[in-house]
Amino acid sequence: MNIHEKKEVILDDSRVIIEALAQAGADVYIGYPITPSNAMYLYASQRFPLMLPAPDEISTLQYMSGLAIVGHIPVTATSFPGFALMVESINMAYMMELPMIIILTQRLGPATGTATAGAQGDVALLKGMISGGHPVPVICPSSIEDCWHLSAKAVEIAVKLRTPVVILSSKERATTNRNFDISKLPPIKPLERKYYSKNEPYKPYEYNETLVPDFLPVSNTSHQVRITASTHDQNGIIQHTSEEAMKNTIRLEKKIFKYLNEYTYYEHIQNNSKQLIVSYGVSANAAQEAVKILQKNGRNTDLLIVKTLIPVSEDLYSIIEKYEKVVFAEDNINGQYAKILFGEKLPTHVSFVGSIGKMLSPKNIIEGGKL
Repeated sequence: MNIHEKKEVILDDSRVIIEALAQAGADVYIGYPITPSNAMYLYASQRFPLMLPAPDEISTLQYMSGLAIVGHIPVTATSFPGFALMVESINMAYMMELPMIIILTQRLGPATGTATAGAQGDVALLKGMISGGHPVPVICPSSIEDCWHLSAKAVEIAVKLRTPVVILSSKERATTNRNFDISKLPPIKPLERKYYSKNEPYKPYEYNETLVPDFLPVSNTSHQVRITASTHDQNGIIQHTSEEAMKNTIRLEKKIFKYLNEYTYYEHIQNNSKQLIVSYGVSANAAQEAVKILQKNGRNTDLLIVKTLIPVSEDLYSIIEKYEKVVFAEDNINGQYAKILFGEKLPTHVSFVGSIGKMLSPKNIIEGGKL
């Protein structure tokens, strides 16, 4: 991808995400083909320094964990059926504190559902996929520019926090070609990784003021490195429920929230209105059009496009609480993100507009939200 001269090209989000990850420093792709993430598998095979096909999705995450342990930044892409098989191993990687990127391209479920119909039905799953309820950062692009900048940021988050990170997409955004001037996408500086370099014995899970232990690959020749997915102390020694082990487990969640302000992304478009549409991903594109239509008809409406879905930043609540009327627009029928923010019973001034089997349209949002 030549990004140094002005040039209109036809491309999809899949290509942009993969290129951004590669430029940011992700260096190995582990893949098992599945619709609608197949394009990422193809692009990665052409772009990553190392690409390994896996026999199944469980093996994919196991490969990724092994590669992360020796210092690589691995990437994969899947959809719900594959992701469901990965959840146990994502928990393993979370406990071992291994940086990796999982791109989840949503399609219509449940189960195998319809591979070629889009949806936004996996958000609730992402909120609760780690046993204990601990959060995994979930980044959700809603534009090509987002795919570029936020994918690079995902690599930074994964390495800085020593955690898996999910990039959430959907069938329509991942597979729809569109014209775009790629000169708008600046080069991405590769991430410079820092490893433990002290002479003292290495503690792979040392509890320090940053809440993120220094990383050292098991391939190093200076220190012993213990990596485990079981409850453990700072040295990586398996323990039951000792005070040190519990403090270490609590740290896994605390580190994610400690740096949340550094990776909270959203776009708040203000038109001096008392009503607000909240959306994300592909539905945010319909919401943008709905706002334009409403403006044309003399009904100003503000818009909040959420790009860091999980964990939920207090910034979102601070914005939403200022409005008399709030409408969530999502491509599901149960308001998954709205319920993540407000629980099963939405406040009286908050409503939801959804869709299933087809994309939510601007008209759906306007009429369903009574805007």
